[in-house]
Amino acid sequence: MKRLLALLATCATILGLTAALSPQAAAATGCKVDYTVTSQWSGGFQGGVKITNLGAPVNGWTLGFTMPDPGQKIAQGWNATWSQSGSSVTVTGVDWNRTLATGASAEAGFTGTFTGANPKPTAFTLNGVACTGSVDEETPPGPDPVDGTPVDINGPLHVCGVNLCNQYDRPVQLRGMSTHGIQWFDACYNAASLDALANDWKSDLLRISMYVQEDGYETDPAGFTRRVNELVDAAEARGMYALIDFHTLTPGDPNYNLERAKTFFASVAARNAGKKNVIYEIANEPNGVSWSGIKNYAEQVIPVVRAADPDAVVIVGTRGWSSLGVSDGSSESEVVSNPVNATNIMYAFHFYAASHKDNYRAALSRAASQLPLFVTEFGTVSATGGGAMDRSSTTAWLDLLDQLKISYANWTYSDADESSAAFRPGTCAGGDYSSSGVLSESGALLKSRISTPDSFPTS
Repeated sequence: MKRLLALLATCATILGLTAALSPQAAAATGCKVDYTVTSQWSGGFQGGVKITNLGAPVNGWTLGFTMPDPGQKIAQGWNATWSQSGSSVTVTGVDWNRTLATGASAEAGFTGTFTGANPKPTAFTLNGVACTGSVDEETPPGPDPVDGTPVDINGPLHVCGVNLCNQYDRPVQLRGMSTHGIQWFDACYNAASLDALANDWKSDLLRISMYVQEDGYETDPAGFTRRVNELVDAAEARGMYALIDFHTLTPGDPNYNLERAKTFFASVAARNAGKKNVIYEIANEPNGVSWSGIKNYAEQVIPVVRAADPDAVVIVGTRGWSSLGVSDGSSESEVVSNPVNATNIMYAFHFYAASHKDNYRAALSRAASQLPLFVTEFGTVSATGGGAMDRSSTTAWLDLLDQLKISYANWTYSDADESSAAFRPGTCAGGDYSSSGVLSESGALLKSRISTPDSFPTS
């Protein structure tokens, strides 16, 4: 990961408002801008800006800056409206971040391209006021963190625009872990391991992977439904969200399991409808099937969930092992042009960092400005679940997900004999699920990322 020097600026004199200001926007009397490049690859890069208002409150803001090299172009942006004319870039706040109190900040990110050098932008303005100043100036302190579990703070979730939003209608990112198949690794999901996940790992969610085939649900529907519900309750008791994963894999056409899906989701939705912490993932990794086939399945299963739990978030798998079609040589455009006919839904995206790199990150970045996305599964290794951990690619992925506020669950919170597992083999026979002695290389990296403080907005 390569970072440019932060560009910060403090406005000293008012140069006048630009025509881009709305009637409600006020001139800024002081501001600070941090510009960073968080990753860079051949011909492309990912950057971000953080705008801090040091003056009077503003209701509506527009940031302007100049790309000093004609080869630098904005490709996709998020958390703001981005536009470029020649070398001039304009970034305008959106509904949920357009108001900046004194000392408040807003962050927005983008992906871009370049053909020569990639120098830092110049001539920052906020609402027409030039920003200049020192990198050493102190930023006014932000609000204190809100106490409570993820579910306590955020309450029931819903989709707003392209984001997962909390009870305050603010975008949030959930970070957590996925179980392995509960038919194989159920011993890993006991009181001690789930306490560790919630309290030591500080995970926001537990993805409950219930395989349908592979000795799973089809062999004992009542038993697997009961176990899923027990794990939902366990997550709820610890303040974590529970992502119920109907883990279809082979065969890859989810319509093969349509009737099983209707039976299962009718049961778990009716039983868990009163809970704040439940999210439904109705098909894990569709493969060998067209997007129209997946859409047909989703439009039959979602009404079953809605009949019992009308307000819950539902996640729909996508083509090519939930790659938005990229692994099948397609792209996100098939979903964008023909979305599922339902509301309060998101689309799944999966990646394995050692196998899926720049073209997959580019697809995710493009899609994130048009579709609500949730990375319900990813690995730090190859798509086989094995091989060496790719730390560089994993870090680039996690930085991108953080920038886009896309929630994720890592594969897997288990002691499987594969490098994607968070624990070393044999760990689940003991009682330690957090110390360096039991964590794999992948587990140590994920624990360090997940356990950093959340920044859930409450106003």
